[in-house]
Amino acid sequence: HLCRIRKYKLFKNIIKPYFCNKYLHMKRTRSTIFFLIFVIAVTTIVKFICAPRLELSGFSTIIAMSLFAGLTIKDTKVSFLFPLLALFISDVLIQLFYTAGWFPFEGFYSGQIINYVLLVMLVLIGISMRKAKTPGIILSIIAGPLVYFFLSNFQVWASDSVTFSRDIYGLMAAYTMGLPFLKNSFISTIIFVPTFIYMYKIFMQKNKAGSFKEA
Repeated sequence: HLCRIRKYKLFKNIIKPYFCNKYLHMKRTRSTIFFLIFVIAVTTIVKFICAPRLELSGFSTIIAMSLFAGLTIKDTKVSFLFPLLALFISDVLIQLFYTAGWFPFEGFYSGQIINYVLLVMLVLIGISMRKAKTPGIILSIIAGPLVYFFLSNFQVWASDSVTFSRDIYGLMAAYTMGLPFLKNSFISTIIFVPTFIYMYKIFMQKNKAGSFKEA
């Protein structure tokens, strides 16, 4: 009888928690992959619809998914990898659409690396605001598009792809031309940051279903 009690305690205190953690980790990983597919699909659809239309340029999920990753995903490595992988796969799909003649421009182009660098910076903004809860989300939604606007338009001004005078007037002209994109960036970020946070919670709640119950 004493031996049976010891075996039960061994199972309850060591073996069961170990396999419970392994099981939950597998479910979280699977749910994260499904959510990644969801974000890739939304990102690609939004770009497919909005990017060719000048009045909708800047309406994108890029800023939102980066802020979301920094704000919500606890594993720091995953929070950086998530938006980079989502954007890369979406760009691959857009490149395939371009090759097939379904989309007017390429998924990969000169100077595109700046988008990936800016994603990393946006994730850092999200991480820095993580502990602030709801105020942090609001501040991220404000800061993200502004940081992206100033840095991306500075890069446009500094590059040779568009001709601006290399002085303060040329820089101001670049920022002025980017103002319509800033408005659309704010609108899309306001929409997609809460949407991604909410949907992520929905995907992750599935981890609880079917988990082991305490005896």
